[in-house]
Amino acid sequence: MSLFATKPLSRILEESEGGEHTLKRTLSAAQLVALGIGAIIGAGIFTLTGVAAAEHAGPAITLAFIAAAIGCAFAGLCYSEFATMIPIAGSAYTYAYATMGELLAWIIGWDLVLEYAVGAATVAVGWSGTLVSLLQNLGIHLPPQLITSPFEPIKMADGSMATGLINLPAVFIVCAISLLLMRGIQESARANSIIVVIKVAVIIVFIAIGWSFVDSSNHANYIPVNEGPSRYGWSGILRAAGVIFFAYIGFDAVSTAAQEAKNPKRDMPIGIIGSLLVCTVLFILYAHVLTGIVNYKELNVPSPITLALNKMPYTWLAILMKLAVLAGLTSVILVMLLGQSRVFFSMSRDGLLPKLFSEIHPKFQTPWRSNLLFMVFVSCFSAFAPISVVGEMTSIGTLFAFVLVCGGILVMRKTHPDLPRPFKTPLVPLVPVLGVLVNLGLMAGLGWSNWLRLFIWMGLGLAIYFGYSRHHSRLHTHPVKGGR
Repeated sequence: MSLFATKPLSRILEESEGGEHTLKRTLSAAQLVALGIGAIIGAGIFTLTGVAAAEHAGPAITLAFIAAAIGCAFAGLCYSEFATMIPIAGSAYTYAYATMGELLAWIIGWDLVLEYAVGAATVAVGWSGTLVSLLQNLGIHLPPQLITSPFEPIKMADGSMATGLINLPAVFIVCAISLLLMRGIQESARANSIIVVIKVAVIIVFIAIGWSFVDSSNHANYIPVNEGPSRYGWSGILRAAGVIFFAYIGFDAVSTAAQEAKNPKRDMPIGIIGSLLVCTVLFILYAHVLTGIVNYKELNVPSPITLALNKMPYTWLAILMKLAVLAGLTSVILVMLLGQSRVFFSMSRDGLLPKLFSEIHPKFQTPWRSNLLFMVFVSCFSAFAPISVVGEMTSIGTLFAFVLVCGGILVMRKTHPDLPRPFKTPLVPLVPVLGVLVNLGLMAGLGWSNWLRLFIWMGLGLAIYFGYSRHHSRLHTHPVKGGR
């Protein structure tokens, strides 16, 4: 079987769960924008902004947000073409399998597993930091060794330095949500809408109230002098853009809703670019206020917003906003763990992974073995890995997926020029090429250590593919004759 054999669209539609290809087209452009905003806000903005400012960009973290948004915009336009070209709800893995072949589908799927799993760990660490700060407001103090990774130093009350043991709150939230997913728990549309409103309100209220507490002296050294590779200066801004790229993860939720859009050709670019634009403006204002209230050198913490809130004389506001942040981060962890299990389930159903990962629980009707596996995997990451490491791993994995998606448009225009495309990426090949170059540039800014981790992960994935997946693929064991 060829490594680039594609999965016929007819089979994808046949295997789609619950008749996904019959979904009603009810979403307007405004609803798609709202969907994108809800999916984007809630992860990196509350966790990695402080790390990126403290370690790499300083107050110029605002410029890093702009650079990251440009990379997202190019990828989003390419993603839209895939989403409307293959008329079912699904992920980049499904699109690649139908268009670019099994090997590239495996690479994207394996990469998505890294993105979702490590991303969930990153948010879990931020959730832990927010919970600890909230409990401190209530007079409850947890042992510092039990809320910190063993690779991160702790400053004790007497001024001495110690080493953490494990981040137990992060382990708790990952295990709790994984168990809920195994039982088939689902958020209702109303609950999702409430969480979206809360997350957006947190940003707006923080900006509105915090603006009067901004100390202009914290912005005096707006682009700090470069102190070494990727530490301040313009190289630091590039590195920060790659780090906080994690804050934009989720905009692809708009593209996967293409089947439910009333007019995909018009509404998809509005939904994607519109949500990116709104979120970019909010992120820039948020970062400006954050670095204005707290000096950027103090922001290398899992939950930077708590430092700013603690400098405001409103205890009630700090408690309410921390509760809102907890709710928002909880929903993000749930979505990421759910998305990871869906990708693993699809890969197992296609024969690329052992059948046990696509087995459904007889009572709860969920792929519980996938949830169980990644409950252990994500828990270990969130318990022991520093937030900067897990966050940057998520960013480089996502950027790599976007490079493949942008490159895939160039391939598809050559190999399948006549395939119906309700939405076409504009200015091909310029936009896809710029998407590849910008996202590769952001990846380059993340440094050799993150590239090494990515290569190790991909090397492991390719070993599994050639050692197991290729020989058990359903395309190999159940070939289908004919076209799409």
